[in-house]
Amino acid sequence: MKLKSALATLTLSSALLLAACGNGDDTTNGNGSGNSSDSGNKTEQLSGTVGIDGSSTVFPIMEAVSEEYGKQAPKVKAPVGVSGTGGGFNKFIEGETDISNASRPIKDEEKEKLEDAGIEYTEFEIAYDGLSVVINKDNDFVDHLTIDELKKMWLEDGGVKTWADVREGWPEEEISFYSPGTDSGTYDYWNEVILEDEQMRRDAQLSEDDNVLVQGVMGDKGGIAFFGYSYYLENKDNLNIVPIVNSNGEAVTPNNETIMNGVYEPLSRPLYIYVRNDSLADKPQVYDYVKFALENAGTLAEEVGYISLQQAEYDEALKALDEAAKK
Repeated sequence: MKLKSALATLTLSSALLLAACGNGDDTTNGNGSGNSSDSGNKTEQLSGTVGIDGSSTVFPIMEAVSEEYGKQAPKVKAPVGVSGTGGGFNKFIEGETDISNASRPIKDEEKEKLEDAGIEYTEFEIAYDGLSVVINKDNDFVDHLTIDELKKMWLEDGGVKTWADVREGWPEEEISFYSPGTDSGTYDYWNEVILEDEQMRRDAQLSEDDNVLVQGVMGDKGGIAFFGYSYYLENKDNLNIVPIVNSNGEAVTPNNETIMNGVYEPLSRPLYIYVRNDSLADKPQVYDYVKFALENAGTLAEEVGYISLQQAEYDEALKALDEAAKK
């Protein structure tokens, strides 16, 4: 009797253990189903690559995502390239990447090329940025700039060479202009919002690398540049940031509050990632990476100097991710 009882107990225990663990066929296939322990184990077991390229503005966020994700999925390689928003979309269209980082919405011509290539994709907002105008630390007279002054300064035919050309009473000191390159979404945004699609001055020094712009202004007393808010925060001890006059006539400095509530306009903007739907469906590591990105983008964006979305927006993005993975 004791032997039968022990065998029965062992059988029952085994059955319960099998029920709890499953039979190996119910684990996730990259679409997010299964319990958290199973998902964690599967993340550790994932391998392969995630192709990512695009905006230098979005780069700090996605670099942080890749670094943190690598701790959970050490066999997955997810390096982040910096070809600029336009350059990133070119690689996305050519099928070279799974994810394209962008500091502006996708253009109609880019949509058409993706459609021609048979590539379906999903857009996700991941954070907010306040495009920041900076000057040399030794510049102590520029207390604010209006949108009209910015336009006059950066237009090819604006006639501005010195600070005195911008505003009466400012010194006749030459201005040096530093701008993101033409493949940059920041360049596109500036061109649309500030220049209203007119010709930017040809003597502006262009670079896809925002760190080059930072160094340019730091070493040039007459320097002025614009780039993402996080690059200013990284270098705030060596640069002066310029308050910009909004539509209400207020000179506003970008910070977490003014960017999030829209007071810092028109230079507040959302940041994006674009993801191939077939990569989400066919590459478990891509789905898992994007899921991790959306779950952690708010925290990581804040850590690197950007502004997180509302949690409800990330929750909606996660639902959209699951729908995209089924397409």
